Amino acid sequence: MKKILLSLSICATILSSKAQENIYPAKSFSGKTYLVNATVHVGNGKVLENTTVVFSNGKISEIGTNINVPAASETIKIVDASNKQIYPGLILSDTDLGLKEIGAATPGSDDYEELGDYNSDIRSIVAYDATSMIIGTLRTNGILLASVSPQAGTVAGLSSVVQLDAWNWEDASYKVDNNLHVHLPSFSNRPSRMAMYMRMMGMDASEEGGAEKKAIETLEEMKAFFRQAQSYLAESVPAEHNIKFEAIRGLFEKKQKLFVHANEVKQMLAAIDFSKEFGFDVVIVGGTESWRIADLLKTNNISVILKEEHSLPTNQDDDVDQPYKTPYLLQKAGVLFALNDTHEETRYRNLMFNAGTAAAYGLTKEEALEAITLNAAKILGIDDKTGTIEVGKDANVIISEGDILDMKSSILDKAYIQGRDVSLQNKQTELYDRYMYKYNLKK
Repeated sequence: MKKILLSLSICATILSSKAQENIYPAKSFSGKTYLVNATVHVGNGKVLENTTVVFSNGKISEIGTNINVPAASETIKIVDASNKQIYPGLILSDTDLGLKEIGAATPGSDDYEELGDYNSDIRSIVAYDATSMIIGTLRTNGILLASVSPQAGTVAGLSSVVQLDAWNWEDASYKVDNNLHVHLPSFSNRPSRMAMYMRMMGMDASEEGGAEKKAIETLEEMKAFFRQAQSYLAESVPAEHNIKFEAIRGLFEKKQKLFVHANEVKQMLAAIDFSKEFGFDVVIVGGTESWRIADLLKTNNISVILKEEHSLPTNQDDDVDQPYKTPYLLQKAGVLFALNDTHEETRYRNLMFNAGTAAAYGLTKEEALEAITLNAAKILGIDDKTGTIEVGKDANVIISEGDILDMKSSILDKAYIQGRDVSLQNKQTELYDRYMYKYNLKK
């Protein structure tokens, strides 16, 4: 009983401290903001020196070297970015941010999965917690947008893009229900850690066999589901209203994309088969072995989100640094790809350093930047609004003292989401300030 009460007490403490009530979403600014004398990394490969960026009403209105800058006033804000770097806000392409707070430690803070295998009507956006403590640590590192998705089930549900400075999920919504996520079964009979342990102990691990047969059966079930949806949606007046099929009407109308979570070549070939049979716009999420069939992905116009670059290769015969080289190989083949960060311990805030690693293994720095800005925006269908620093787009902009891809010099000074000067404070910076004050080290 004591253990139960202690666990409940710990859970209550963690949950009560989960939000940061003294860090508020920024208010909109109706005047003009001038970022002057900066090096601007546009996000499309171009770099502009000694440039001024102007935004008003949440949009970028001017970019140039000969812009007349008025005096600062209540309606005019001037930010001197001399010797600093300006970048588009970074984009996390697939995440459980706002759906999972502390994982298994406190199940009450998690809402990233649903019971059942076919949950096409599940909407991640309505479960998104805009007060998550993790969000502040991402903003501090320049990540301003994220695509939040359900994480379990064969057909997991619909993801939405959120901006990371909001009071609630309604405020956070940037593009809603734009992608359906499915998880393909593994075709591989590679033994799991549990199976290897069972064999070491002399126990039966025969359930590991037959993976390919099971995978084919699951794929046929998935195809049957989408064929039924296709038939249902072809009816002008269906006999019965089916919410699971109605939720993915946009998939057949090419207003949504099919995000297929797959790492093995056979899984990705199955995804290409889905694209051909149903005419879906398909994106591979994971793509560990995508480099093996890069030309085929390009031919079939399949995009890739590489989920975790800082990891070991899946095959024993692969080069140990293969995950670092994969972005370059996809770039070389002309495949549209984005980099991502799904690391559970760092909780996704090292996205830009994943890109920095890719730049050390073949990509140029501007190509690596595109993989976490413009490319991600294209894949998520939001490149008309963000992803680059261009006139007419949302003022999602960050200012760094140095190279955003470099761990030593990537120090953020400012971040703007839709023109709002957002807070760079988070729980970690608050603790830093607290103990600097305690030991009289704060200047």
